[in-house]
Amino acid sequence: MKLRGWLLGRVGGALATILMVLLLNFVLFRLMPGSPDRALARNPRVSAEAIAAARVRWGLDKPLFPDQLVAYVGATLSGDFGYSVKYGGREVTSVIGEKIAPTLLIVGLGEIIALAAGIALGAWTGWRRGKFGDRVGTLSALILYSMPYFWLGMLLVTLFATTLGWLPTSGISTPGGPGGVAGIVDLLRHAALPIATIALGLIGQYAILLRSSVAEALREGYVLTARAKGLRDDRILRGHILPNALLPTVTLAALNAGYVIGGALTVEIVFSWPGLGLLTQEALQSRDYPVLQGIFLLLAISVVVANLLADLLYSRLDPRVRHGAAR
Repeated sequence: MKLRGWLLGRVGGALATILMVLLLNFVLFRLMPGSPDRALARNPRVSAEAIAAARVRWGLDKPLFPDQLVAYVGATLSGDFGYSVKYGGREVTSVIGEKIAPTLLIVGLGEIIALAAGIALGAWTGWRRGKFGDRVGTLSALILYSMPYFWLGMLLVTLFATTLGWLPTSGISTPGGPGGVAGIVDLLRHAALPIATIALGLIGQYAILLRSSVAEALREGYVLTARAKGLRDDRILRGHILPNALLPTVTLAALNAGYVIGGALTVEIVFSWPGLGLLTQEALQSRDYPVLQGIFLLLAISVVVANLLADLLYSRLDPRVRHGAAR
């Protein structure tokens, strides 16, 4: 019963956080200058009747509290995020929905590559702690960890696209390009540099965290016992050390599933990748507040859900968490 209460508490905390994000989303974008009707008013060709009709359409003719707040919360909970100012009055859900897949493509593949490479590098350096390979690997991980996404992306563009000419510089596909299998290859060529940027930006933190965990696990008694039994080093590492050392890394990966989407925004701007990042830049430039509200809410909820999944996953992987919650 106590374990069930712990789980309900985590879920309840996540729902309360999402509610606070919803309220902050409402207040934040109404404190920003330049409401949609004021943007229309700057156009001398727009009549006063059109501006008044737009205010009614966006609900700006009603008092901020409680009318607009109640209408906003009710509409958001029903999946209605309003209409875009920039994109011809289209529904915000439609505008954002078509940009999610390109973002998930580069974020998902970048996360998978970073996990595989970061775990391999962290295990290798942690096992060889204090040696030359450890110093080189740790230094490389620190350099990658310290690089901002946008700066790393520009370096890759300069090297592989501009200097060597191996890969496209921007976009998701070649205009008028081929379809079928050739079209998929063209898509992957355009996605290679954004994926590499995200992966390289994440490898460092995974490697550093896992190296620390492996180095700490090497001092545990069960490692000494395994060596006394005559087990090979690779079996000790894979069968005894990594299952325990991977717990913090798994938690970090679950958290990054939410945070990386926000970090990928700058990557998409560098590579003109038509995802949520480029959409955010365009919405900011045009002060398309309904679209910005939808993107902000989506990113915030992804972080909250990722934190919840990290808690649940850690309790599943580590029995001590479950036993502690059940007491």
